[in-house]
Amino acid sequence: MLAGFLLSLREGLEAALVIGMVLGVLNKLKRTDLMNTVWSGLAVAVVSSAAVAVVLILLGTEFEGLGEMIFEGSTMLLAAGVLTWMIFWMQRSSRNLKSEIEAKTHQALRGQGQGLFALAFLAVFREGVELALFLLAVEKASSPFQTLLGALSGLAGAALLGWIVFSSTRKLSVRGFFKVTNILLIMFAAGMVAVGVHEFNEAGLIPALIDPVWNISAILSDNSQLGLLLKALFGYSSSPTLSELLAYLAYLSGVGIYIFARRQKSVTPVVGATD
Repeated sequence: MLAGFLLSLREGLEAALVIGMVLGVLNKLKRTDLMNTVWSGLAVAVVSSAAVAVVLILLGTEFEGLGEMIFEGSTMLLAAGVLTWMIFWMQRSSRNLKSEIEAKTHQALRGQGQGLFALAFLAVFREGVELALFLLAVEKASSPFQTLLGALSGLAGAALLGWIVFSSTRKLSVRGFFKVTNILLIMFAAGMVAVGVHEFNEAGLIPALIDPVWNISAILSDNSQLGLLLKALFGYSSSPTLSELLAYLAYLSGVGIYIFARRQKSVTPVVGATD
């Protein structure tokens, strides 16, 4: 439930910020007559995202045995890849997000209703499809009811935070929120990679190398409440294979090196610059 909540909160807030910025521009320009177009785009995107989620769930139920292992492993790795891309994109775009959305809104106004509808639809639909993929991956380590409950709670929280940002004088550190959730999502993605590799281990596509490296199920079983929570959040396994551990560490190391390199590049002074 917690994993679904955090993922939905993050994705929902991104969508809420975009819609809020678009509505804010329309309000400044006194074009409130076009706000219904934005809401229509949002509604169609939500329905379309839900349809994609249903298709993914039905597709998953069609597989059994080896096919199911390959499907689940592929879903985990794809979700981890999309999640990583999302983290890096937000890290690059968070500073200029408002100006970019405002520029796109002004551009969309040239096409009147069609442009605004497309802008709202694409912004929400992208987040919705990403969320559907993430929840499908999380659901493998949790019950469908808990995943759905967490997702609905997260979306409700995102709507509330979006309203606070744009409709009140209270200040919410959006950049701070994304920094904290970026750390959690990197851990989520690392867990997805490990679980994906485990599925491929069972399918015989990736060698386990050592199976298991250790077994602490007597201390913290995968099927215990805490074990299930840790598995849903971070891909915990009480008896991991060596290839799982290597994939987990390789992902965290690669992401850490990339983030560190970007930070170093951003603070490196220009050679020859004068005061």
